[in-house]
Amino acid sequence: MAGRVSQDDVIAFRLAAHHLTGRLTGDGLLDAAGRCGIQNSPPGSALLALHARVRNVTRERVDDAVAEQKSLLQTWSLRGVPYYFPTADAPVFTTGVLPPSEEAMRHFLPGLGQSLDALGLSLTHLTGLVGTEIRDVLAGRRLAVDELGAELAERVATGLPERQRELWDADGPYAPGQPLGEGVVHFCLRILTLRGVLCFAPRAGNKAPFVLVDEWLGRPIPGTDPETARAELVRRYLHAYGPSTRADFAAWAGIQAGDAGPWWSLVEDELTLVLHGGPSWIVTADLDALRSPPTPRGVRLLPPRDPYTQLRDRETIVDKKFHGDVWKTVGGPGTVLADGEIVGIWRPRKSGRKLTLTVTAFGSLPARHRTLLDEEAEQVAQLRGASSVSVAYETH
Repeated sequence: MAGRVSQDDVIAFRLAAHHLTGRLTGDGLLDAAGRCGIQNSPPGSALLALHARVRNVTRERVDDAVAEQKSLLQTWSLRGVPYYFPTADAPVFTTGVLPPSEEAMRHFLPGLGQSLDALGLSLTHLTGLVGTEIRDVLAGRRLAVDELGAELAERVATGLPERQRELWDADGPYAPGQPLGEGVVHFCLRILTLRGVLCFAPRAGNKAPFVLVDEWLGRPIPGTDPETARAELVRRYLHAYGPSTRADFAAWAGIQAGDAGPWWSLVEDELTLVLHGGPSWIVTADLDALRSPPTPRGVRLLPPRDPYTQLRDRETIVDKKFHGDVWKTVGGPGTVLADGEIVGIWRPRKSGRKLTLTVTAFGSLPARHRTLLDEEAEQVAQLRGASSVSVAYETH
């Protein structure tokens, strides 16, 4: 055991790992996205998260990386939500996330088990049925999830016995007016994204259409041994969020703590135990960086669900009395990072071409921080397509 580490060192280590101590140069887009992936929900949050980490980020640069160079890929990943990551790292964020057993896959997709039991089908079998049909449905096309789900559900239904077909076509519990079978297919699509079958094309209006991965990239995602991919996912997590625990890794990945063994056990001999609150683990190679991290400086406007605020030991970076303000299930705000500390939240409001940011501080903000925040707000406005911006300050 390497002993106790201070909270300040842990915060500074994580900020440096997330490239929030100093912005990367313009060619650092893939390094920023590859650290631990960049969640893109709500839509557009990934652009702001990349801007917080990389100099001179523009919407056009990110769009070019996705649609032209195809060096960035977007698909459902951790916790079943949309993520950007380098295409070269796709096995880590697809194969590496995919639970290896039927039971663990059900845990990864909460809300599905009761429907599967009623249908008398396993998730593995049903995903196979959907996978058999998906190429014929999606080849040469771009379909939003509702369109894709409806067509696949209709095709799968034709091969079901009468009793299953009746239940399949009946209203389900997932959305008003949505047949149960269509809702279940949506869950299967999450598994198929982790198998590297489909991914997202760029948004068209309010829709995020799916495409076949091999058609989009011109090649399939390279096959990678699942254990190799899972081990690398744990390393990426600990490089970004260490010191941490098996349970916190599981929550980040979207699996149950009891299912984490096939990931965590693969790297146990690479880890060192330290005391951070309670027993926690760090990649042994990161110990020197943890003991002498760079001092965080500067101001960032982090978007809702920024990778940095996806950590699970939330009390490390935010006083517990503010947790309800920062982490909301729906409509969460962005956070204000100043010299390594979360000092408040922010919300945008756009009217025409004018953007207003309301910053709610958890305490007093020095004039220097306000000046830097005003500069950051100008850049956020450009990324959001606004021609002017104003910042309103409030105190919690």
